[in-house]
Amino acid sequence: MKRAKRGTPPRASARKKQLGRYKSGLEKQCADLLCDHGLDFDYEEVEYTLVDQFKYEGVYHKMTASSKELSDRTGKAVLAIKYTPDFVAKDRSWIIETKGFTPSHHDFPMRWKLFLRYLSDLGETPKLFIVKNREQIEEAIRIIKNDGHNKVGASESVRTRYRKDTDGSRRSLRGAV
Repeated sequence: MKRAKRGTPPRASARKKQLGRYKSGLEKQCADLLCDHGLDFDYEEVEYTLVDQFKYEGVYHKMTASSKELSDRTGKAVLAIKYTPDFVAKDRSWIIETKGFTPSHHDFPMRWKLFLRYLSDLGETPKLFIVKNREQIEEAIRIIKNDGHNKVGASESVRTRYRKDTDGSRRSLRGAV
């Protein structure tokens, strides 16, 4: 039999206190920079339903974490796929998703593609950013504040994209090569 622990209850770590309501240091840094630049946003308040809940009418069995046996899910509801971005402009003109070092977020790329499709189907085109460090947050803010008219020379990471014409010649998407 275990003995009950005595004393004061454990306190939130100093790191957790510094983060406040944010889940990571990068999210806090992003929020601070957005505030410093006077950009109004909602933090994890806007939820998008990418795929509605439905029932699969066929026979459906699946594994579970708690049992070695397959679980019969025939006729049961399949939960909706939802996405909640980190930062959304109050006027919904831009969205910032922060992604630091995330080795276990294997579902995010698929969820992001579903989100892009969802926005395309609705005809909505907010400026979208996935950032992983302070420099990228600052670049996103520059683009937002410049209304998307970012100067090409401002970032060395901008590359000219090419497409092949029907005659086999290459053509820059920004103009003739």
